[in-house]
Amino acid sequence: MAEKPKRPLSAYMLWLNSARESIKKENPDFKVTEIAKKGGELWRGMKDKSEWEAKAAKMKEEYEKAMKEFERNGGDKSSGASTKKRGKAAEKKKPAKKSKKKDSEDDEEEDESD
Repeated sequence: MAEKPKRPLSAYMLWLNSARESIKKENPDFKVTEIAKKGGELWRGMKDKSEWEAKAAKMKEEYEKAMKEFERNGGDKSSGASTKKRGKAAEKKKPAKKSKKKDSEDDEEEDESD
């Protein structure tokens, strides 16, 4: 079976991927996070984003066509890796249950200190 199509990049991510090298050249000491921050500032300051928005829209259309084809060929809507990742992340966020044994040990320690 064919692999599930990857989601398309946003207009911002398309632009950032093309601008990243020039941002690095202008700021050679920048870390990855600083490059992203600078990219965000530049993107917000751009007046004409239509080129990147058009590219993103085209990629989204292609993705939607590919997804329909994938589903028509027996692809499972819920088989994406993102579902699996969310499941694992959700498990990690569950609060730990407090053990009753631990509570009784604490009580014993308090009794001994009297």
